[in-house]
Amino acid sequence: MSSAPESFPAERLRIVLVGTQHPGNIGSAARAMKTMGFSRLVLVAPQRFPDPDAYALAAGANDVLEAAVRVETLAEAVADCRLVLGCTARSRRIALDELSPRHAAARSLATAGTGGEVAVVFGRERTGLENEELQLCHAAIHIPANPDYSSLNLAAAVQVLAYELRLAGTQDSAVPVAAPAAAARAQEVRSEPPATHAELEGFFLQLADTLDAIDFHKGRTPAAAMRKFRRLFLRAELDARDVRLLRGMLADAKRMADIADGRIAPPERT
Repeated sequence: MSSAPESFPAERLRIVLVGTQHPGNIGSAARAMKTMGFSRLVLVAPQRFPDPDAYALAAGANDVLEAAVRVETLAEAVADCRLVLGCTARSRRIALDELSPRHAAARSLATAGTGGEVAVVFGRERTGLENEELQLCHAAIHIPANPDYSSLNLAAAVQVLAYELRLAGTQDSAVPVAAPAAAARAQEVRSEPPATHAELEGFFLQLADTLDAIDFHKGRTPAAAMRKFRRLFLRAELDARDVRLLRGMLADAKRMADIADGRIAPPERT
């Protein structure tokens, strides 16, 4: 099996497995990755790894397992990413844009092709990604399986996405993929680097704190509003300068709220 073609930015793409319960699934996922030319595997709090079962089912993809990065949280795994896509069943509780595997591949390749780090995230075998983890994703990937039997093995899901990513990056692909608007925007020349995942999460934490300080929610549940704000700003594809501007605005709003509430003294007039 040949490796990915030179035009395929595989070095910018990582597969992230969250809370994997059976080490054999880690090995099978590594095998699925290697057959499509991928090697970057990140494991978030696996229950058993390293483990002989993982190497047995890797079927020769030992190098992928040995190079795997292990971290404790999804936030740590994707902190430097510009695009984070979560593979999940449809969820009514978390409002995320839903992409087919093919559109997810087009968007991933457009981002990776301009130098951005991309993570494709897979959850636990039985329960998938938790709501808090989905909120760290820019969009969701939904594999259109048989609705009467939609249970897809973890490694099989990794294989589907790895295949679509390889197909999208192959120059002689027989199936042209029209990238969505978000992918097209990723190819625009930017004067500032796009905001990293860590920069965006810092902004969202400051936004939540400021909204509390100005009593924006007025007794309503903050979580619903924050989900909408997250979706709005993630769609905007902020760059690093945008985030600095917005955080400066939030800092001033928080300072004025503190003055109004008497928590800090107003500036002296000259």
